Amino acid sequence: MSLNQTPSANRLHIGFFGKRNSGKSSLINAFTGQEVSIVSSVAGTTTDPVYKPMEIHGLGACTLIDTAGFDDVGSLGESRVIKTKLAAEKTDIGVILFSGTDLSQEFEQAMYFKEKGVPFVPVISRCDERDDIEQTEEKIKKALGVTPIKVSSTRAGGIEELKEALIRSIPENFQAPDITGNLVSAGDTVLLVMPQDIQAPKGRLILPQVQTMRELLDKKCIFMSCTTDKLDEALASLAEPPKLIITDSQVFRSVYAKKPEKSLLTSFSILFAAHKGDISYYMESAAAIEALTEQSRVLIAECCTHAPLSEDIGREKIPALLRKRIGAGLTVDIMSGTDFPSDPTEYDLIIQCGACMFNRRYVLSRIEKARKAGVPMSNYGVVLAYLSGILDDVTTTA
Repeated sequence: MSLNQTPSANRLHIGFFGKRNSGKSSLINAFTGQEVSIVSSVAGTTTDPVYKPMEIHGLGACTLIDTAGFDDVGSLGESRVIKTKLAAEKTDIGVILFSGTDLSQEFEQAMYFKEKGVPFVPVISRCDERDDIEQTEEKIKKALGVTPIKVSSTRAGGIEELKEALIRSIPENFQAPDITGNLVSAGDTVLLVMPQDIQAPKGRLILPQVQTMRELLDKKCIFMSCTTDKLDEALASLAEPPKLIITDSQVFRSVYAKKPEKSLLTSFSILFAAHKGDISYYMESAAAIEALTEQSRVLIAECCTHAPLSEDIGREKIPALLRKRIGAGLTVDIMSGTDFPSDPTEYDLIIQCGACMFNRRYVLSRIEKARKAGVPMSNYGVVLAYLSGILDDVTTTA
């Protein structure tokens, strides 16, 4: 990704859903004016979802998702349907293509979005090839109470109407809250403590650090960055204590010990927990650590898929700290990327990273799944602050 691109996690995710060969790929190509997706008359051409970042006037930075048909069959088809359902969890606005005479699966998808509070646009696809448009339109109006957009990908009919409908459907809460919230304002000094350990990518900063610095620049703040071993020198170089110190969660305890009394303290992980998810639920869930025993089971949910190295915070440091506190028999499972349990009830606690790689909609869907199952779910930074005994002294944007 080039430095001037909007990160995928911050883009409006627009998902296209329908049966196999319903015209999803053709519609996306017509909508963008590009050959984004492979088009074929063979049903099931689209296998894994295709995520295409775009800049579209009126919609801004967005990601278009071309999905496999939700009527796919066979063992491979079942895997494709699972991927399509995952894409639905990431979708901010759904486009549902209605095709054929049996519309039950399309209505099922629409009901899913309704229940989740996700806006969607019904579309009657391939209108230039059909003679049942009026009947289909009436069925959709009766079932959903909305008038569908009629499109013809080959003739580009209805494309502008679809774009206008999508613009009207942008969720009010789509934009995630500021990373630093109201913790700082113009002219405030912020100190960033960023240890460059073995996990840090050589020659680069990790995404949360970059995005936080960009926001601080936009807010006209003054910030200084240092590694943990240079914290004393950084503090001594300042005429006044910084308004806020943002640290890597792994060094919470050592930074807290040296923090000026007047300075607020938080971590990148905690800031992103509030930016992407539900910080209140994360904070509340940290107390579940007290109820863990050696018979308990904890899930570490990494959101990125990096090659694990030594000193890994999720795979090594947090499990080691939990076992030191609870006992060596504690079971800790690791899942990465989009892997997440369909039945969270098998776990006594879920601990997720800052989720900088996921969009807010998908993070909230995970939290909702855990909450409905009655499973506490927290965050790397929150848990590390809790285990360090300083959670009550850590500042959040909530």
